[in-house]
Amino acid sequence: MSLSIALPLDGGGTQAWALRDAAPFPVPASTPRFDRIAYSAAHVVADPLAASDPWLTAALDWDATIACRQRLWSLGLGVAEAMDTAQRGMGLDWPTSLELIRRSLDAAKDVPGALVASGCGTDHIAYDATTTVDDVIRAYEEQMEAIERLGGKLIVMASRALAKVASGPADYERVYDRVLMQAKQPVILHWLGDMFDPALAGYWGSKNVDTAMETALGVIAANPGKVDGIKISLLDKTKEIVMRRRLPEGVRMYTGDDFNYAELIAGDGIGASANQRQSDALLGIFDAIAPAASAALAALARGDRALFDAILEPTVPLSRHIFQAPTRFYKTGIVFLAWLNGHQSHFTMVGGQQSARSLLHLADAFRLADRAGLLEKPELAVTRMRHLMALHGVDA
Repeated sequence: MSLSIALPLDGGGTQAWALRDAAPFPVPASTPRFDRIAYSAAHVVADPLAASDPWLTAALDWDATIACRQRLWSLGLGVAEAMDTAQRGMGLDWPTSLELIRRSLDAAKDVPGALVASGCGTDHIAYDATTTVDDVIRAYEEQMEAIERLGGKLIVMASRALAKVASGPADYERVYDRVLMQAKQPVILHWLGDMFDPALAGYWGSKNVDTAMETALGVIAANPGKVDGIKISLLDKTKEIVMRRRLPEGVRMYTGDDFNYAELIAGDGIGASANQRQSDALLGIFDAIAPAASAALAALARGDRALFDAILEPTVPLSRHIFQAPTRFYKTGIVFLAWLNGHQSHFTMVGGQQSARSLLHLADAFRLADRAGLLEKPELAVTRMRHLMALHGVDA
């Protein structure tokens, strides 16, 4: 007999929701192998008992945060560390981010084959005081040096400071040429759309995406051997495919499209080289759907496209819901699902961001997660959802 819960409805009242009778995705006996590189941008677990002001200071539960990464590695996924999913620049400051990177790299040493790539940005400099391109270059260099000293691979994050001071494409070319010239190993570039961060509007020197893309492609072409790939998060699959087909051989397209990732990862078979025919992944949603992502990627590696689609396509409505506008609040849904599934003991976030989505939004996320088979411990999920609704004054 399936579990049921009364979930709130838009307009008032509740409606019974019967959870699907289905076994959760099995835990793999050994780390699965994929024919795509798949990074999950991992969230951080706040420490709800820390004696600090949660709106001003990021206090983390380090053990729970690292356990989250160990789970991702066990499922074959890489960890994209200290990115916006971890509330980087949105509550998580640079000193804490660097400590997170250090701890993650240390933990990865105990996991054969574990992948870690770490966010390198400019968020430690005062935004209002940044006035020149040289300020931005020095900021990137400082974080580069700190991460590479730890042995880390770089994800060169989009910079709010650069978007502020750049006068056009030439300034972007100057900054990225300097950064790439100094990198010790090939980096992942990061193009985050303004739906994720309004301060990044007009990145690469133009508000026209096609014009901006030309600049980004020019930077890649001018720095052969220095770019492992580019992660773009524009929530526009057509733009990603157009850019993917123009990448030099060997430069990966890491999809950051949390609306269309399933078809982009599967690929369309069009292009002169493998990197032009399909996307790898660097996705925030993989944190929330890790068991499904792992099972689907393993199926794809075995050549079973039908099973890949059957597993991953039901997760897309959940992802589109979590990443709906205002997209920057998607992190609330990620942590909500981690809490429902028992991967952390509380629903508390850095900066108090657990309040960034409504109870109705979270109830819909519960329904969609159930439909996708992503409530790993249904009894626990129902119990915790009832507690959350009671806090909102809803009798479940």
